[in-house]
Amino acid sequence: MQVSFGGAVADSAYAHVRSVLQPAIVNHSVRVWLLADHLGRQHGLEGREREALAVACLFHDAGTADAYDGPQRFEVEGADAAGDFLSEHDWPASLVQKVWEAIALHTSPGIAERMGTLPRLLRLGVLADFGATDLVGADDDGQLSASLARFPRMDIEVVLGDAVVDQALRCPGKAPKSSWPGGLLAARLADPGHTGVSPAF
Repeated sequence: MQVSFGGAVADSAYAHVRSVLQPAIVNHSVRVWLLADHLGRQHGLEGREREALAVACLFHDAGTADAYDGPQRFEVEGADAAGDFLSEHDWPASLVQKVWEAIALHTSPGIAERMGTLPRLLRLGVLADFGATDLVGADDDGQLSASLARFPRMDIEVVLGDAVVDQALRCPGKAPKSSWPGGLLAARLADPGHTGVSPAF
């Protein structure tokens, strides 16, 4: 499905994540981009920084992919994957670092919002896609809603939560007790039938 991500590198990032992520997670990543970009454009985000936001959104759950299932928290694995991807495209180290921070911190409430434009917008985009619609503000012409509707949710809460927990069951070090993955793992261990995103997100 066609959508503009603001540049050739971001378009390439979309093609890449589509090849490694579950479809529900791909759709969620695009919706997060649409929401974060909506907020960013309201505050004048443009050019390379806007494209960087797109890459951060597209890669923010890349750590759930088998290709990036390393020993670190999924947020960090996804951040490393995005950093490697952008380095291959010769992006400046300072901008790569901003993308890395945005992805690594996107499940860290109260921290991501204060670490700069990209971490704040990615965090807000994720929150908005998981129900905090008051963050988005007015959408006068309905274009945002129409764009979001093109990428169905496909039970993302369950798919994402299960992907994170399945990794943590194989490698408990990926889910520290004080983290969002840790909360999901604890819920699953307490109730093997538990699925979905922890309310603590």
